[in-house]
Amino acid sequence: MHLLLSGIVGSTAYGLAGPDSDVDRLGVFAVPTAALHGLREPKDSEVSTNPDVALHEAKKFARLALGTNPTVSELMWLEGYETKTPLGEELVGIRRAFLSAPAVGNAYLGYAYQQLQKLINRGNGSFSADIPERRAEKHARHLVRLVEQGERLYTTGHLVVRLTDPDRIRATGRAIVNDPQAGMDLIEDAKDRMKTHGSPLPNEPDTATVEKWLLRVRAHYYQEPQT
Repeated sequence: MHLLLSGIVGSTAYGLAGPDSDVDRLGVFAVPTAALHGLREPKDSEVSTNPDVALHEAKKFARLALGTNPTVSELMWLEGYETKTPLGEELVGIRRAFLSAPAVGNAYLGYAYQQLQKLINRGNGSFSADIPERRAEKHARHLVRLVEQGERLYTTGHLVVRLTDPDRIRATGRAIVNDPQAGMDLIEDAKDRMKTHGSPLPNEPDTATVEKWLLRVRAHYYQEPQT
């Protein structure tokens, strides 16, 4: 495994971490190119807990980021990194190539809606019926964060990972726990504003630029296999 880019993501990066919050790390790595030519596909992710680390192989990372997966995409927009190789630097440099207006709107508001559903389903016997209060507030905070980050990314073409007013996000989240309809209103209002404002982002991501980066990764880590 060749680690290209890694950093601290999640609540710590957002400014929402509390005393008991985990420190989440995310990274992108490359396998030796020759390993892709054999009978067995190499693993495309390495995930561990305690500490919480998720690493994705370059091709998988690119595919997830092209769908504007919020959890994956934020890696390219951090203020600082624990690991950043020249190829990792290139990845950060082409981060806008992964973006498209439809994908940003669908992904961020879609993930926010998933957080809302976990809150709504607490009382109907579903898997989330017994969510403790602290966990419910976490879902609500991330709902608010996803809506605000997604709207800003959609309307400006720039993702700000670090929240400017974490206390307001927490307060809004607590209100949504008590009144889930307020969460639905937040999502729908953002959707309406995004339609009205429009986006500087294109309708399709720049897959050619992303593929050129991936091919540079493959070329860099290619060695003739031993005979």
